[in-house]
Amino acid sequence: MTELLLSGITVVSVEQAVAAPFATRQLADLGARVIKVERPEGGDFARRYDTTVHGQSSYFVWLNRSKESVTLDLKSARGRDILEQLLAEADVFVQNLGPGAAARLGLDATSLAERYTSLIPCSISGYGSSGPWADRKAYDLIVQCQTGLVSLTGTGRDAARVGISIADIAAGMYAHAGILTSLYARATTGVARAVEVSLLEALAEWMSQPAYYTRYGGTQPPRIGTQHATIAPYGAYTAADGKDVLFSVQSEHEWVALCEQFLERPNLVTDPRFATGPGRVAHRDELNMIVSERFRRSDSRQVMELLDQAGIANAGVNDIEGFLAHPVLSARNRWRQVQIPGGVMSALLPPVDLHGTSPRMDAVPSTGEHTDKILAELGYDAAGIDALRADGVI
Repeated sequence: MTELLLSGITVVSVEQAVAAPFATRQLADLGARVIKVERPEGGDFARRYDTTVHGQSSYFVWLNRSKESVTLDLKSARGRDILEQLLAEADVFVQNLGPGAAARLGLDATSLAERYTSLIPCSISGYGSSGPWADRKAYDLIVQCQTGLVSLTGTGRDAARVGISIADIAAGMYAHAGILTSLYARATTGVARAVEVSLLEALAEWMSQPAYYTRYGGTQPPRIGTQHATIAPYGAYTAADGKDVLFSVQSEHEWVALCEQFLERPNLVTDPRFATGPGRVAHRDELNMIVSERFRRSDSRQVMELLDQAGIANAGVNDIEGFLAHPVLSARNRWRQVQIPGGVMSALLPPVDLHGTSPRMDAVPSTGEHTDKILAELGYDAAGIDALRADGVI
C-alpha cells in the first residue's frame, strides 16, 4: 500500500450536486477522510439525476467514491449538535448550500472562524457571498449562459451548451486547489484561511481569452462548430470514407509542412491570403474548400497517416464509445474497478500521478451508510443512535 498524502486530514462536507462533491472527491483520492453530510430523506439530490450505473446516478458515482456518508437533519438542534461535534475534529469544512443558508445555520466562514480557529472553511456558490447577485440561485447551464460560453458553442445561428457540467467542474477544481493551498498555508504559518469560489468567477477565468479577444478586437469569436474560432486551419474535415478527422496547424513550420506534404500545393505557403495566421482566419472559407477537396481524395486512415508524416497533430473524432475504448487509457492501465451500491463499475484514475503514491479508489457509499459508525466514534451508544433515527434526526 503506497502512502496517501492527505492521510490524517478530515473533511466534513455539506454538499450536493457537482461542484462541492468534485472538490472533496479529489481530496478523498489523495487520502483525506471525507465525511459527506446528507439529508435523512433522499440524501444528495444528485443521487437521483439518473439510474444508469447499476441503478445509481452516473453523476453520483463519479463524484462520491471513497467518502463516508452520514445523514443529519441540520434543521434540528440535535442534528446541528452532531455537525458541531464533527467540525470540532475536522480540518476542512466544505459547503455549497443555497444562497444565505450557511449564514442562517452559522456555517459561514466568519462564524466558523470564531468557533474553530484551525478549521479551513470552503464555500462554493453561484455568484459569491457578496454583490448584487449573492442571493440568486445558479446552476451550471445558467452560468454557461451568463459567461457567454453558450454564445461561442454550436454552429451558425444555433447556440449550444457545453456537453458536460463545465462551470461546476471549474468551481470544483478551484475549490480543490484553494483548499490544498490553505492546508499548506496553515501548516507553514498556523493560520487557517477561508476559501471561497463561485461558479461564475471560476468559469469567467476560463472565458478570459475570448473575453480579451472581444474587448480589444471589437467582435467576439464566431460560433463555427468544430472549427477553431481564431486559428486556421484547425478543425474537423470529412475524409473519403465519410469519417471525420480533426487536425491543427499552429505554427508557420506546420503550415509549410501541410502545404508541401499533405495538400501538395507548395504555392499556398506564400499565397497572400494564407501567408499569416490572421490571413488564414480571414480567408477561412477559401482555405476550408482547399482542405476539404484534399480530404475527399483519401480515406480517414490515409489522411491521418499523411498528417502524421508531415508532423501535423491530428485525430479521429470519437463518440463516447470511442473514448471508452481509447488505446492510450487501456495501455496506460487507467481504469480501475470501484464498488458502488448494487454492483461494480469501471472508473478512471485521477489524471495527476504523484510519484510513489497511488490514489484511493474506494467504494461509493449508500445514503447514510456510515452514520452509525461515525456516531459511535462521537460517543453515541446503540440506544442513542436508535433514538436519533426514530426522531428523524439521522
